[in-house]
Amino acid sequence: MSYAHTIRHRTHRFADLKALLAKAGPLRSGDQLAGIAATSEEERVAARLALADVPLRRFLTETLIPYERDEVTRLILDTHDTSAFAEIGHLTVGEFRDWLLHQSTDTATLMRITPGLTPEMVAAVSKLLRNQDLIAVARKRPVITRFRNTMGLPGHLGVRLQPNHATDDPRGIAASMLDGLMYGCGDALIGINPASDHPHAIGDLLRLVDELRQRHDIPTQSCVLTHVTTTLAAIEQGAPVDLVFQSIAGTEAANAGFGISLALLEEAHQAGRSLQRGTVGQQLMYFETGQGSALSADAHHGVDQQTCEVRAYAVARHFDPFLVNTVVGFIGPEYLYDGKQIIRAGLEDHCCGKLLGVPMGCDICYTNHAEADQDDMDTLLTLLGVAGVNFIMGVPGADDVMLNYQSTSFHDALYAREVLGLQRAPEFEAWLQRMGVTDARGGLRQAALSQPLLADARDWAGAA
Repeated sequence: MSYAHTIRHRTHRFADLKALLAKAGPLRSGDQLAGIAATSEEERVAARLALADVPLRRFLTETLIPYERDEVTRLILDTHDTSAFAEIGHLTVGEFRDWLLHQSTDTATLMRITPGLTPEMVAAVSKLLRNQDLIAVARKRPVITRFRNTMGLPGHLGVRLQPNHATDDPRGIAASMLDGLMYGCGDALIGINPASDHPHAIGDLLRLVDELRQRHDIPTQSCVLTHVTTTLAAIEQGAPVDLVFQSIAGTEAANAGFGISLALLEEAHQAGRSLQRGTVGQQLMYFETGQGSALSADAHHGVDQQTCEVRAYAVARHFDPFLVNTVVGFIGPEYLYDGKQIIRAGLEDHCCGKLLGVPMGCDICYTNHAEADQDDMDTLLTLLGVAGVNFIMGVPGADDVMLNYQSTSFHDALYAREVLGLQRAPEFEAWLQRMGVTDARGGLRQAALSQPLLADARDWAGAA
């Protein structure tokens, strides 16, 4: 079905819903690279006006990627809850925008309709939302998850402690872990991106983190961000696997490029659950996403990169994850050119993920060849903190020496928590107070003089 809208006696036509969504999106370099972006601001406005008149029901009958060709499309349609959709099924995209922003649309209402929303509906309405609207809507939709602690509570901000090392040196990793814990980071996760994908190296890293966790009885979870098949092998070998990680995308072809399928993810999910390592819950999948991944694999089927990204959240939602984060500026300026595009993408991803019931965090980051800097990341960090993001990254000095990109630091997390009045996961905060890292109000003690952690630091320094 084609779509059209007339502005100043000029009629702009869009061949199908896929083209309409692509033209209606904010300017970004990835869609320009794919040749699907609006060619003028007038065309973009015309597309948005046409999109506002599209009934939400249309997204259930006009698929962007054919049902027969794509298992993500099949997942979206086969799991759609028609009873939950009935509450909003009479609305157009524009009316849905107004409904989301209405004062009477509260958290309970948004939770009730979540199973009735498809990624395409959510992506469509986000294209009509200003940045402040994305923040306002996301803030109304917390998503709470549990494994060894509780993430996503309103008024809380978690941090993934990311102690990467260019050579997987255990002393370097341990030093970063202890440094992060001294700054009160690590409630979301202690998660290592390994330099090597060898199963033995992965097992060693898993045991390193788990030993530290058990020694100090830290109520957090660990993960080595290796391919899901390597994690399955680690589970079979008896390694201490908490969270099961995998990068995912929004099309079957893009996921195939990652070497995964829905069936493989289900196998990993069940394997992780069989270990029963959680204490307050058993949500254990950890997914990472990012706008541009499907395009970079030539697996986007002509769908704009933001809509592809939101389709990845349908994959995540299916496996009831503990954490999901968009690594928003990691792929590079070919997909998000500058700070303005990165900020917009981060707010879109967070809002869309929350509307779909996904526990969204964000790796607020950029590569050194992007037209962005740390001031842009400060802006996005602050906006996401206001919006209720579940967690951010904690990287020593904000500079990841293994992945070679710029993210957020332990100090950035302190800033966000202080100026926005945000707390850590309650179980983790209680542990920090017992260890002498924080005071009764959650502030760092002078020099964070936790004697047990300092003793660990001295041990590692002596070993070095």
